[in-house]
Amino acid sequence: MAQRTVSIASSVGLHARPAAIFVEQASQSGLDVEIGRPGEDAVDATSILGVMALGAKHGEEVVLTAEGEGAEEVLDGLVELLSRDLDAE
Repeated sequence: MAQRTVSIASSVGLHARPAAIFVEQASQSGLDVEIGRPGEDAVDATSILGVMALGAKHGEEVVLTAEGEGAEEVLDGLVELLSRDLDAE
């Protein structure tokens, strides 16, 4: 299982538009991807409700995990996405 830790760069956190963009990219991977706070239960990264319920705020660290072929590359792309302020784009 591949894993990455990243800080949320979007100014409003992982809410509404940034969450939708993240969920769309996670869904397109076709892999089992999860997101959660360090030390807490993770949620399905392809579920908009789960990701928004996580309530990750600007500057907060989250842990991404993925399993399957290409998991490292998928997580690299998701880390790059969360490292940008998606509200400013």
